[in-house]
Amino acid sequence: MTKPVYINGVGSVSAQKTFDNSDFLSDIKHYNDTVLSVVDPDYKAFIPPAAARRMAKGIKMSTVSAKTAMDEASVEENEIDAIIVGTGLGCIGDSEKFVKDIIDNNEQYLTPTRFIQSSHNTVAGQIALGMGCKGHNFTYVHSAISLESALIDAKMQLENEEADHILVGGVDELVSHHIDTHRLIGHIKENPVETMSVLNSGSKGAIFSEGAHFFVLSNNKSASCSAELVAIKTFNSLSQEVVSEKVRSFLMEADLTAESVDVIILGYNGDVEFDEYYDELANGLFKSTPQAYFKHLCGEFDTASGFGIWLGNKILEHQTLPTVVHLNTVTNSNPKTILIYNQYRGENHSLTLLRKC
Repeated sequence: MTKPVYINGVGSVSAQKTFDNSDFLSDIKHYNDTVLSVVDPDYKAFIPPAAARRMAKGIKMSTVSAKTAMDEASVEENEIDAIIVGTGLGCIGDSEKFVKDIIDNNEQYLTPTRFIQSSHNTVAGQIALGMGCKGHNFTYVHSAISLESALIDAKMQLENEEADHILVGGVDELVSHHIDTHRLIGHIKENPVETMSVLNSGSKGAIFSEGAHFFVLSNNKSASCSAELVAIKTFNSLSQEVVSEKVRSFLMEADLTAESVDVIILGYNGDVEFDEYYDELANGLFKSTPQAYFKHLCGEFDTASGFGIWLGNKILEHQTLPTVVHLNTVTNSNPKTILIYNQYRGENHSLTLLRKC
């Protein structure tokens, strides 16, 4: 029998004040923009100021998020057996700066720091160095399913009893060149949108953002555990017509039906071209199920599904579905099974199933 995988701790740095695990979306930040930055925690409380000055934003966000998850799970640094990170862009800010330095300095007198910190696996490496973790250290760069790939890796290791505690995270940071490029190709909304009304924008593109979400996974349930990671599956491309069929078979593999799902969390981002994928489930298979969404709070980025998984975990912990994420009027006062569905521009679809511990 396969060993269960538990989420013993979560950490989030996002466009909302989610870095405080004692709070659950009680103080919502509203935006009227096309790009959102994270609400910065007090980095000095987690990182020595001298070190923080040399760190890319993605590393700082991840350090705080990872530490928060480990604190909640009551896991010491020497107990972490592996660190697995998913990222769409890595530390792209330092990559940009290094290339700019090459041009500005005519390829002369370059310091190696930005080059060293510009690779995609910098976050996983820096966290491991800070903790002294010499175990499995891996980074997945799989676009909008980067985090899910990391979670699948961790889940397989835990099920095969190759590790006891694994730190898994997803991180992406915003930089000006990336924003400019995506504006140019129409992936970012042309005009500012009030985030709480993003589903009514009637326009193409999404509101872009950034964030870091980390989870401590274990095959031993701790007192802090709120959710079991039951199953996770990714698809590179799906037509809209087969989404419901794929969801049905995914649930069937876990001996569940659509009626077994107490809450479905959908990755709506207000892009009129691609939100129809979510409509397929919201208006069909899960019409009578409590529905939630989250990108009006955290924005869109390659590992935004991390916010969705954080949200699912918190719903199971607090046994409540906050009004701010509620998509329909159906309610459930005792949610036990949560399904999260995410995709980006019709590609890289993911299904994640959580169950209350």
